[in-house]
Amino acid sequence: MPSWRDLREDAERSLAKGGVDAAATEARWMVEHVSGYEAAELVAAEDELVGSRSAAYLAELVERRIAGEPLQYVLGCWTFLGIDLLVDQRVLIPRPETEVTARVAIDEAVRLGARRGRPDPWAGAHTTYTVADLGTGSGAIALTLASDLPDAEVWATESSDDALAVARANLAGTGLPATRVRVGTGSWFDGVPDHLRGHLRLVVSNPPYVAESEFDELPLEVRAYEPHDALVSGPTGLEALQAIVRDAPAWLDPVGTLVCEIAPHQSEAVSGMAVAAGFDQVLVQRDLAGRDRVLVARKLG
Repeated sequence: MPSWRDLREDAERSLAKGGVDAAATEARWMVEHVSGYEAAELVAAEDELVGSRSAAYLAELVERRIAGEPLQYVLGCWTFLGIDLLVDQRVLIPRPETEVTARVAIDEAVRLGARRGRPDPWAGAHTTYTVADLGTGSGAIALTLASDLPDAEVWATESSDDALAVARANLAGTGLPATRVRVGTGSWFDGVPDHLRGHLRLVVSNPPYVAESEFDELPLEVRAYEPHDALVSGPTGLEALQAIVRDAPAWLDPVGTLVCEIAPHQSEAVSGMAVAAGFDQVLVQRDLAGRDRVLVARKLG
């Protein structure tokens, strides 16, 4: 019987031979996933002998990765700003750029006077203001907002039934913050109850922003595995952003803010949309690589 060490080393060799760049890291993550051990625990347990079922499962994961499937889908889960999420081919893979978007959104809420911190278990689902995550996908942004903004009611909207199933599963597994998340079915603001029109403190979205002509330029593992409709907006890549920016002022309260993830080359066009829509202050924040990534459009009352 092999040990976890033997399986990890075999997986690393197979992944490297299959062209996976970070073979050592990915092999370790796969073994952690299959074994159920945390990283530190696995170090102490590497000489433990492994049964045939676990070895076969690890081999299956390695084969899927070598075939080109993204690691996040192979593992079936990924961490987004400390929140463990179920992810599969029904939703986009949570990316560092979207973590930046979520952080910017939380900073904007704090700028507007929101309290940041852990939810109070004695407060139940009590809230004092409402925010919305449009096109929630896996629920990553919505759950981050609920986790970091303890007084916020969070509406997570989604038009894809498949993505909604993933989001609901993640809500079910998140605990206390999820009690303040409401799920709405519909495209963008169509999923938000009409009585909230003019009362949203913050609107956040990571919409599709790839143009149809750009799709073939995406990495193969993105094109082949991630949901097309969550990536491609239309002929220009601006269609979803235009709809959100156009409608947001009517849904935000008098000093509310819109935060949208964008492609770097779209910053000028989307900023112009926000000015035309009537926002008083428009700026673009950069991602970790220094590229324009997050539109921030503010109403100043």
